[in-house]
Amino acid sequence: MFLKISTIALIPSLIIQGNAVKKNTLRLPEPEGKRQGTIGTGKALSILILGDSAAAGVGVQIQEDALLGSVLNQLKDQYQISYMLEAKTGHSTGQVIKTAKTMSAQHFDVVITSVGVNDITKLTSPKNWIKKQQQLYAEINQKFTPELIIASGVPPMNMFPALPNPLAWLFGQYAKAMNETLDKFVQQHANMQWIEYDLEQFKLLNLEMAADGFHPSKEIYTLWGQQMADKIRQMF
Repeated sequence: MFLKISTIALIPSLIIQGNAVKKNTLRLPEPEGKRQGTIGTGKALSILILGDSAAAGVGVQIQEDALLGSVLNQLKDQYQISYMLEAKTGHSTGQVIKTAKTMSAQHFDVVITSVGVNDITKLTSPKNWIKKQQQLYAEINQKFTPELIIASGVPPMNMFPALPNPLAWLFGQYAKAMNETLDKFVQQHANMQWIEYDLEQFKLLNLEMAADGFHPSKEIYTLWGQQMADKIRQMF
């Protein structure tokens, strides 16, 4: 109720600031590089990454510096990895579900997801968002039969340099509420884990975000990928 009331009260500011952010924020392209292939030596492992612009690697110029490249670099000396990246800038949970539905049914040992920021910018309530998340992971389990799903938490958008207050504050409240629902959901599923997108930790390490103030930098992708790889090693 607090979130709903806050949203209604801030609508005039949201419209003004939202339009300004869209106009003034640097638009970065998705990075170049392979999104499907095989790499490494060792035990066979298959990985699928699904999601939005962060999953796609926006903020760096090549996939080797993005989330995909970071995960592969961490694991390639221990595993022979078959990998696939299906992610696109601007995708909300509903659009990621559509992407999954269009893909051929095949097994992946690990499915990694990153989605939520575009649901927030559309002011999707946490209650409706988790319903969409439930649909997404039901589709993932049915289509890809993974042993492990790693869900990325929604980043604390109140800490995005590109966003002014009160827009940043409100988006941060959405992110916090969404992560609380995601945490509870993940705990109910034996094959799921989640990683909190911890910008506080990144700041303590003096890591900056990308030039647009909205996406991860190479250094943040590296740490994010390390967290993913640690969870994968624990399982396989």
